[in-house]
Amino acid sequence: MATPQEHAFRTEDFDFELPADLIAQHPTPDARDRSRLLSIHRKNLTVSHRSFPDHVDFLQKGDLLILNNTKVIPARLRGEKQGTEGKMELLLVEETQPNQWLVMLKPGKRVRPGTRINLHNLTGNLSDMSAEVLDKTEDGRYHVEFSGNAPILDCIDELGEMPLPPYIQRKDHPTEEDKERYQTVYADPRGSVAAPTAGLHYTPELLDHIRNAGVEVAWVTLHVGLGTFAPVQAEWITDHKMHEERFQVSTNTLKAIQKTRSGGGKITAVGTTSLRVLESLARIWQPGQSTAPLQGRTDIFIYPPYDFKLTDQLITNFHLPKSTLLMLVSAFASPGKTDGLDLIRKAYQEAIQNRYRFFSYGDAMILA
Repeated sequence: MATPQEHAFRTEDFDFELPADLIAQHPTPDARDRSRLLSIHRKNLTVSHRSFPDHVDFLQKGDLLILNNTKVIPARLRGEKQGTEGKMELLLVEETQPNQWLVMLKPGKRVRPGTRINLHNLTGNLSDMSAEVLDKTEDGRYHVEFSGNAPILDCIDELGEMPLPPYIQRKDHPTEEDKERYQTVYADPRGSVAAPTAGLHYTPELLDHIRNAGVEVAWVTLHVGLGTFAPVQAEWITDHKMHEERFQVSTNTLKAIQKTRSGGGKITAVGTTSLRVLESLARIWQPGQSTAPLQGRTDIFIYPPYDFKLTDQLITNFHLPKSTLLMLVSAFASPGKTDGLDLIRKAYQEAIQNRYRFFSYGDAMILA
């Protein structure tokens, strides 16, 4: 166990009370960009209320907007245990080898290596696909190998449901609306089991408007895993260990970062996943270096105090109590210092009083 430093935080420092009715259960009924926006002004320690398209006011010609273009797969599978017909649920976490995946099983306590699970299709009937349990990890997850007429990713759309977070508690299973709205309009490479939710607010028209204002738009890819949202169990946040996630940065994005930095523009990250890629990138690459595409794995854990290298502004949704994402946002509220949590507490209280919608399908904020 780590020894707490002089200014170390306890996990409970990042707790807050949230009325249950403020947890958004559905996307905004209107267009994606009709969400509200809480603007946090870090220099004068104030907040103001806007609409999401108003964040363009914080972008100038020569700036760069970075978005995570990962695509969410319908990662929640249902089936039955061969021989007993007991119902099983699988949640894909990460592909480790072709057609082999790390998954979460429910119920999983009595599952042994060699257990075979026959998968259902979306109508509830047996499909041609099955999964064999290979082993169990120390943290309670399982390695499984899929078999059937095709690789699991080739038929996942006929088998899987969108993996909505557990705080979205609805009687209906994920709907056709969720297939569209729990996915960004620019999603491309498949691999995430959770959406980069800050990007859910963008429409193609809004992105065109941003480009027409002279702001460059570029992409990074971080395949979001469940570890991003895992609750912090340790008493001291310095004892928490993040799960690794895969990221990629293209030549075009590296060149865009170089151009923005040399021209004195600001880099705005859309979402904590985009920010985590940028700050992971800063550990292995500098704007004066080669622009050959980069990829890797990151377990970066950002909490106060933290000096940000490649991120000047952040657009994000509202995050769960005691989450690593709330800790990251608190660090960004006051870079290099430990007092950012006070500003975030003030902002969250303002959001609660004004009945902002929270979490994945909720409203957004910008830290400028």
